[in-house]
Amino acid sequence: MRLRLPEERPTEPPTGYKIAHAVLSQDGTRAAFTGVSLGGALPYGVLADASCAYGLRHRPPHRRCDCGFHCVHDRTAAEALLCTAEHRSALLLEVTVLGAYIRFERGFRYARQRVRTATVGPCACGTPAAGLADAGWGRPGWRALAPVCPGCAHGRTTVSLAAFARLAGEGLRVVGGEGAPDVRPPVGADPARPGLPELTVPELVAEAALLQARLDWFQSQLARLGEPGGDGPARG
Repeated sequence: MRLRLPEERPTEPPTGYKIAHAVLSQDGTRAAFTGVSLGGALPYGVLADASCAYGLRHRPPHRRCDCGFHCVHDRTAAEALLCTAEHRSALLLEVTVLGAYIRFERGFRYARQRVRTATVGPCACGTPAAGLADAGWGRPGWRALAPVCPGCAHGRTTVSLAAFARLAGEGLRVVGGEGAPDVRPPVGADPARPGLPELTVPELVAEAALLQARLDWFQSQLARLGEPGGDGPARG
């Protein structure tokens, strides 16, 4: 006799928590996420359907496979995963579990999800992040991003938190660390046609912070070139 778990018919979709790395498409027009374990090679959008990471032709979540999206019930449990060295630059995601799912003691394995909120941690220097910068690794066609403050942005490929939310679409809400703005893309904004009329005040603040960081870096380089013994002629 094989025991079966009871079927659940919730009145509202369950909520779960997970961690993932932010990624930006090679052409800079799309933002997405990539997992930290099984299926990490397959970036997914804010609203996405799971596929079998092993290439098998069954519908996730299959009982005899590990396929499907994964999340935990408790936010604290997901935050604990951010303590490991390899996950320090990951984002904390709050997701809505959609479609068929299998409930486990600590979380769900499920067929479809919507990422509602992405929480960005601090920069590697400990300062609240103002944007997401090239992390130095990625997947084919996608650059991985890591939280960055204005002082550490330098010349790296960088997007503000507001720009990431806008490129991801689907009403994604991006929450920065302490002191950083809570960002949601403006209604009706078109990521394919960026421009000042479509930017909100928090977006302009984040973009200005990153521009100021780049300006400070250029000024420091010019000052170094003008010093005696520098790479350029000294100014008399």
